[in-house]
Amino acid sequence: MGRDFPPLKTLETLSLDNSYARLPDLFHAKLKPTPLSNPHLVSFNPDAAALLDLDPAEAGRSEFAEYFSGQRMLPGAEPLAMLYAGHQFGHFVPQLGDGRAILLGEVVNSRGERWDLHLKGAGETPFSRNGDGRAVLRSSIREYLGCEAMHGLGIPTTRALCIVSSDVEVYREKVERGTTLLRLAPSHVRFGSFEVFFYRGQAEPIRTLADYVIAQHYPDLVGLDDQYPRFLREVVRRTARLMAQWQAVGFAHGVMNTDNMSILGITLDYGPYGFLDHFDSGFVCNHSDHQGRYAFDQQPNIGAWNVTCLAQALSPLMPVEAATEALSVYQAEFVTYYIELMCAKLGITPCAEAATLITDLLDRLQVNHVDYTIFFRRLNRFQTDPSASNAALRDLFPERAAFDSWAQDYRAQLLRQGSQDAERAARMDRINPKYILRNYMAQIAIDKAEAGDFSEVDRLLHLLHTPFDAHLEMEHYAGFPPDWAQQIEVSCSS
Repeated sequence: MGRDFPPLKTLETLSLDNSYARLPDLFHAKLKPTPLSNPHLVSFNPDAAALLDLDPAEAGRSEFAEYFSGQRMLPGAEPLAMLYAGHQFGHFVPQLGDGRAILLGEVVNSRGERWDLHLKGAGETPFSRNGDGRAVLRSSIREYLGCEAMHGLGIPTTRALCIVSSDVEVYREKVERGTTLLRLAPSHVRFGSFEVFFYRGQAEPIRTLADYVIAQHYPDLVGLDDQYPRFLREVVRRTARLMAQWQAVGFAHGVMNTDNMSILGITLDYGPYGFLDHFDSGFVCNHSDHQGRYAFDQQPNIGAWNVTCLAQALSPLMPVEAATEALSVYQAEFVTYYIELMCAKLGITPCAEAATLITDLLDRLQVNHVDYTIFFRRLNRFQTDPSASNAALRDLFPERAAFDSWAQDYRAQLLRQGSQDAERAARMDRINPKYILRNYMAQIAIDKAEAGDFSEVDRLLHLLHTPFDAHLEMEHYAGFPPDWAQQIEVSCSS
């Protein structure tokens, strides 16, 4: 017998709840989005719609753009802007909050999962800090493609349902079009959601929010005597694993402020992010990060610093010793998982020699300015036969000897483990992506969209959902970035 699928929902039956709205008023400000005029759909993501049990045919209705531009409210919506604070570039800002986004509510799907519907670009809120509360087409496309690219790579992340644009003029460095992005996540609670009350000296709201988060997202901890230290420990563990995934795939977030860190260990808030082209451990993707605080090689340390900030914010709920013990798992969890991921990329089983093999390789990639993604994709076809030249890999290195010496050690390790070339190649094809979202690809999609052509956004969305597949019709995106890509700059306004 076939599986019974639940009936798909329409916009009118996509009934929302909002558990966050039932928290006391000091946690949020209730308000409706400021509608965009003359909205039109730019792109729709059926994969994200499936998370909501939403019929993808609904995207073809004229009302669709109205619902996700603020003109109409979904049934049961209780829109609000969330309050939080945060450390921005190491400096504490006592009040931030949703300055250009509104939480519409939550959908509970047929599997019992809760998904926040978070409308970015929804207009001014009490937390806008003199901003206009709007997003633009450029930034919305970058986040839309960024989070779906990360999902395709298997990295925990927010998701995105759609982009809706308009003819509303928004002023940035130039006049741009006001746009909304409908973002999905199990929760939008951040480290900064706790920090705001710690620095106000308000212990009871910290307990209230912790109880809410635990009940919603860590239900196995409810009622335990040590539920708060266990909660902190799990957030620390998830954050460490997320950092390992970022480092292994070559992703730089760009703005690792504590208000951009999720209590679920998912990638949150895509601004001036970037994937590595040639390997550069000190890569700074954010043009606004003049000190390099959030450089690629600093991300694991910043992750540790951020969870320490969270521990401090939660300190009224637990003894110092319990918080210290929870924090202590970070380094070991990061190192263990990072080595596991890198060994998988190399096609080897974790072993005593792995750390040296990884470090030596990265050093050689850096000195030779080797493209990170292309190297690992070509590594899938490495031949262990001593007579094999592995020219496709060797030719990536201006200093051929640098590759030769490492390849000798790598071959020896593969042979010790009894690795078979064909089996290993098939396995590595599922681990080393052929495609990543390089900045120039996003820029092409943005340029076309700003000219009224949204086809490239949809093409890239399709490609990035399955980045390990061949996609022969998109083969050009698996090659080296064009020279002009080096001139692209992204910043906190991106």
